[in-house]
Amino acid sequence: MTTTPLTPTGGRVLAAIDASTHARGVADLAAWAAQRLGVGLDVMHAIERDSTVAPPADLSGSLSLGSQETLLAELAAHDTQRGQLAQRHGRALLDQVRAHLRETAGIEAEARLRQGALVDALTDVEPDVRLFVLGRRGADDDGAPGHLGRNLERAIRAVRRPVLVVTRPQTTVAAFAVAFDGSATAQRCVDLVAASPLLRGLRCHLVTVGHDDRHAAVHAAAVATLEAAGFAPQVIALAGAPDAALVTHVTAEHLDLLVMGAYGHSRIRHLLVGSTTTQVLRTTRVPVVLLR
Repeated sequence: MTTTPLTPTGGRVLAAIDASTHARGVADLAAWAAQRLGVGLDVMHAIERDSTVAPPADLSGSLSLGSQETLLAELAAHDTQRGQLAQRHGRALLDQVRAHLRETAGIEAEARLRQGALVDALTDVEPDVRLFVLGRRGADDDGAPGHLGRNLERAIRAVRRPVLVVTRPQTTVAAFAVAFDGSATAQRCVDLVAASPLLRGLRCHLVTVGHDDRHAAVHAAAVATLEAAGFAPQVIALAGAPDAALVTHVTAEHLDLLVMGAYGHSRIRHLLVGSTTTQVLRTTRVPVVLLR
């Protein structure tokens, strides 16, 4: 399995936006990331395809042939009009976000309007993307605080690029934490943070939950890797459940960002016992960078 890190070269930042309350926060933090990485910024809106409207099963017995044809023609015209309105709405949304970024960040973002499911759109453009920026919830989920958007987990599982999940309006990052549990994924997180300009020069916490002597060597190596990259990591050891301990720590220490591995368990295990990743995304008040 290959991984595309937040390395110094290649790819653009892509912000996926909709009409949700997270849209402006997504755009602002994507602009910050693009400037830190020194790359271009795309803003994308995906227009989900509506399910096909079909006549009732007994339509032929209750309507004449001419009536059926008239009804189907009206439905087709309605679908066409609805599609045109969705296109206009999408373009207007992208124009508003681009104008906001131009005014507030001095960035000329490129617009991408796509038809179809968000996950498909993200995987289609992934070869040109260095970092995805997504909101925790979409427009359809704005009324469900404490829940994740219906597309978020599928998107995170589908793409291999890093994903920055935005949880609140925020324009910059000054301090961050890396969740470290000694796993291969956590070690890759440290390596990618060290190699990337995204977080370089910022205040850094290396956070572990629970003490395990078996990970002492890899923990020391992680500290050395960050120090060699110019960080001065504050090493933190916490007790308790990983998701709750991480969220409590970043809140208490007024950190602006959390870096962690994305979905370490298989989908089946996730369905049975839950996931630290999911719980953190549901409860944290700070953005999260998820790395594979």
